Amino acid sequence: TADGALAAAGLALEDGKRTRRLIRTLPPSGATWRPGAAEEVVETLPPTQLPAEAGDAPVVPLAAFAGRRAPVALAGGVEATLLAGRLRAVADEAPMARLLLAGPREAVLETAFALGAETALSPPRAALAEEARALATGTAPRPRRLGAPELDAGADVESALAFALGHLTEVLLWFAPIAEAGEDPTGVHQMRVALRRLRSLLRAFRPAADGPALRDFDGALRSLATVLGPARDWDVWLGGLGRDIAEALPDDARIAALIRAAEARRDAAYESLRATLRGPEFHRLAWDAVALIERRPWREEADPEAAARRDLPLTDFAATVLARRWKRLAEAGEEIGDLPDEEFHALRLDGKRMRYVAELFAPLWGRKRGRRFLKRLAAVQEEFGLANDTAVARSLVAQLAGKGGAPAWAVGVAEGWALARGRRARDRAAEAWRELMAADSFWDQG
Repeated sequence: TADGALAAAGLALEDGKRTRRLIRTLPPSGATWRPGAAEEVVETLPPTQLPAEAGDAPVVPLAAFAGRRAPVALAGGVEATLLAGRLRAVADEAPMARLLLAGPREAVLETAFALGAETALSPPRAALAEEARALATGTAPRPRRLGAPELDAGADVESALAFALGHLTEVLLWFAPIAEAGEDPTGVHQMRVALRRLRSLLRAFRPAADGPALRDFDGALRSLATVLGPARDWDVWLGGLGRDIAEALPDDARIAALIRAAEARRDAAYESLRATLRGPEFHRLAWDAVALIERRPWREEADPEAAARRDLPLTDFAATVLARRWKRLAEAGEEIGDLPDEEFHALRLDGKRMRYVAELFAPLWGRKRGRRFLKRLAAVQEEFGLANDTAVARSLVAQLAGKGGAPAWAVGVAEGWALARGRRARDRAAEAWRELMAADSFWDQG
C-alpha cells in the first residue's frame, strides 16, 4: 500500500502465478521466533484479493525475485529448494540466494549442520520479502530482534528460555556482518552484549534447564567472546583514551606513533575476527541455537528438581534467581572503594551478571516497578566499566612498547593518563554502589 501499512505490521503480500500469500516478515512481539525458520504464511488468497490488513488502499508491486528454483531431494526425507537469482526493483537490483529445507525435524537439522560445516550457510538475517522492501525503498532491512528480550509473565519457564534464546541469537546474527566489515564499532560492541546476555540467560535458567548441549553452547559463546574482546578493547582505547591523548598533544610525533601502533593492533584483531565469523564455527553456533530451541535437550536430563522448576510460575522462578544473585552481590558490603584490583574486578563481573539478569526479568513486574533499581544498577556498571576500561588500557599500551612499536615515552604518558582516569572512575563507582545498596529490590515487594 502507498502508506506502507503491511510493511509496518511486519507483513508482505507475495504474488505467485496462481495465488497470493500474505506472509510475515518480522516476528510478532513476544512470539518465539526460530532463527532460520521460513516465513510464516498468514493467509493464502485468490490472485486478485487483498488481505484485510491492507484496508481499502490499492497495492502496487515493490520488487520481484527473478531467477531459478531448483528442487533437490536429500537423504532422510529432506526436500531442498535453492532459489538463486536477483531481487529487482525499479531503481536497483541485487544478487540473492536462499536455500529452503523442509522435512522431518531431525533430518533438517542434521542437513543444516552438515552444509554449515562445508559452506557459509547460516540462518538469514532478514526475510527475502524484507530484503526486497529495503531494496525498493533504498533503506536498510529491519532487524527481527534488537536489545534485550522482554519476557511475558504468563509464559512458562521453558517457553521463556526458548523465546529469549531465539531473540538473542537473532541479535547476534544481525550484528555479525557489521562487525565483520569493521567500519562501525557498534557491530562488535552489540555482538558482545548479545553474547553476554546469552551466557547470562543460560546461567540464570541452569537450575531448570541444564545438560551437555547447553554447556557446549555456552563454551562456544565463550570462545567467540575471546575473539571479539581484542577488537572491542582497541575500539574503546582508540575512541576514548587514545583520542584524548592525541587531542591533548596533537603535534607530538611520539604520540602519533603510539596511535599508529594501536591502529595496527586493532586491524589485526579485526582480521582475526573476520576469519572467525566467516568460518564454520560461527555458522555452527547459529545452528546450535536453532537446535536447542527445536530439540529442548534439557528434557532428557533425569533431574526431577529441574523439571519441577520448569513447572513454576515464571515470576516465582525469576524471583529466586534474582534473590540469589543479589545476595551474592550485596556480600561485598557498602564500602568498595579500597578493594584490591582483583576483588574489584570480580565484583564488577558479579554486578554485570546481576544487571543482565535484572534486565531480563524486570518486565515481569512491570517496567515502572524495576526502573529505579535498574537505573542505579546501570550507574554502577557505567562507573565499573570506566574503571575497567582504564585497567585494560594500561595492559593494551604495554603491548605497544618495544622494538618496532611506540616510543617508551608515549607509552608512559598513556599509562599515566589511564591511572589518573581509573582512580576517578573508582571513586564514582564507590558512590554509585552505596546508592545501589540502598535500593529496594523490585522482585520481593508486596
